[in-house]
Amino acid sequence: MSQVIIASQLDDDFNEVIRQRLALTHPDAEVIGVPAGVPSDLPAQANILLARPINVRGYQAPDTPPPGWPYGVQWIQVVSSGIDFYPKWLFNGPPVSTSRGSAAENIAEFALAAIFAAAKHLPDIWVHDSHWQFTALRPLKGTTLGILGFGAIGRSLAQKAHALGIKIVALRQSQAPFEVDGVEAARDIHDLFARSDHLVLAAPLTEATRHLVDRQVLASARPGLHLINIARGGLLDHEALLEALDNGSVGLASLDVTEPEPLPDGHALYGHPRVRLSPHTSAISTHSRYDIADSFLGNLERYLEGLPLENLANTQRGY
Repeated sequence: MSQVIIASQLDDDFNEVIRQRLALTHPDAEVIGVPAGVPSDLPAQANILLARPINVRGYQAPDTPPPGWPYGVQWIQVVSSGIDFYPKWLFNGPPVSTSRGSAAENIAEFALAAIFAAAKHLPDIWVHDSHWQFTALRPLKGTTLGILGFGAIGRSLAQKAHALGIKIVALRQSQAPFEVDGVEAARDIHDLFARSDHLVLAAPLTEATRHLVDRQVLASARPGLHLINIARGGLLDHEALLEALDNGSVGLASLDVTEPEPLPDGHALYGHPRVRLSPHTSAISTHSRYDIADSFLGNLERYLEGLPLENLANTQRGY
């Protein structure tokens, strides 16, 4: 194996963590910062690309790669779990692995925080003067959490919810066992929505799952459902969601993702009284640079030893 030269689209503080870790294990390795976006004119000596999402905030990569692609790159690792933020041609050359699972704990905690906020009426119960109004807060124990998609995020969330005495019903694409205590399989998506008090969308976005949650599915919801989307905005038909919020099928929507991102100014979701929007931030934490480094460097060791890479991207699965 020639010298390890990593072209990284990550921010400097992320790259510095990787450099410090490599200095202990592979002191000859080099990390070169390169611009985000379509990877073009990469350093000729770079044999590994660490890539951040490309098709974000309204930008769409060209349908064809830049001249000379893939240059000298022999392996690509993307820093997201899903692969819908990248052009299709990125997956037609060197092997591509993802950082699937690196942010699972952060996202699961965020979803659980949204559930707590809804049940405990936060921040509405904070008082600012002496006119106190008492509000009956809803317990979580004994309620039912639905989870659509059961990868690393779904597993982490189910474990946390089970410890709180929450019932869990889940639906996943595969027939694999859930392997988490207290998780019951839904018969189908309509059954999932009908049984849930809180429901978290944690599935990948593919052509098959785009607008999977549509009018028919939302019509199945238990009245007053709290719908939480921490996956991809494209899973959810926003017009159908607004109708469901207005007719009471959905009582509250906590959305960390939308389509597009950001929504245009004046969009109805911004001002709706039963919508809580956050700017696709659930995966970001003060520890993200270390989580990303763990995922990448673990795979780097496998790459250098000639072992199969973990989390190889699968365009059919969407991750």
